[in-house]
Amino acid sequence: MQFSFLALAAFALSAHATNAHAWGAQGHQVIALVAEQQLTPKAKEKVSKLLALEPGETLASISTWADEHRNPTTASWHYINFPKDSCTYDAQRNCPDGNCVVEAINRHLEVLTSKAPDAKRLTALKYVVHLVADVHQPLHAGHREDRGGNTYQLRVFKRGTNLHALWDTGLIKNLNMSNEALSAKLLAVPAAKSAGPLAAANIAEESCKIVGTSGFYPDRKVGADYIERYTPVMEQRLVIAAARLAAMLNMLFR
Repeated sequence: MQFSFLALAAFALSAHATNAHAWGAQGHQVIALVAEQQLTPKAKEKVSKLLALEPGETLASISTWADEHRNPTTASWHYINFPKDSCTYDAQRNCPDGNCVVEAINRHLEVLTSKAPDAKRLTALKYVVHLVADVHQPLHAGHREDRGGNTYQLRVFKRGTNLHALWDTGLIKNLNMSNEALSAKLLAVPAAKSAGPLAAANIAEESCKIVGTSGFYPDRKVGADYIERYTPVMEQRLVIAAARLAAMLNMLFR
């Protein structure tokens, strides 16, 4: 796989900005697009009813809402920190006061199944669509010591960045594909039909284990070998995030 000069250059220039917008806008939108294709007719109907409260909105357009409306109260809802020696979820240790992506997902799923006003349920849907994607980005369940790779500095294409930003946006931008093209590619992956574990805690543990695999932390100067090895892993995380998001909504809206 060759580096896409324009894609990586754009990524490197933007990667200095800020950190934890998992997958970037394109990743979130693609996950939502792929998930939408896997919804049951009943789930599509109920999701559409909620989206109709804000005419013109789609699952893809609301997928970035939680980042756009992030504040000091909600910032910790987008990730979870694990110690380096354990990927086992412990709510008291890993999610004090329920302020992590695992418990944020659980809370908003409960709102979606409740008899809360539709406006409140739409907000919950916005969070679920976004946070389910977040928890599949490995470094949103990474190590607290380096803030999920944010302080692990790298050089990619002769520019400085960090590991978190490489996973948030760099690997996807390097594909140099439109949302439609990438969605079609991911829908063709067989695993898109198999969601596997749906519990947010299990998904977070799964992401943490990816971070712990040998070679996940590259040399400070990232080479094409890292991109070749981990682009398929990144694509698989997008695929399974979409499948699980669809499965959750299908279960909720039966």
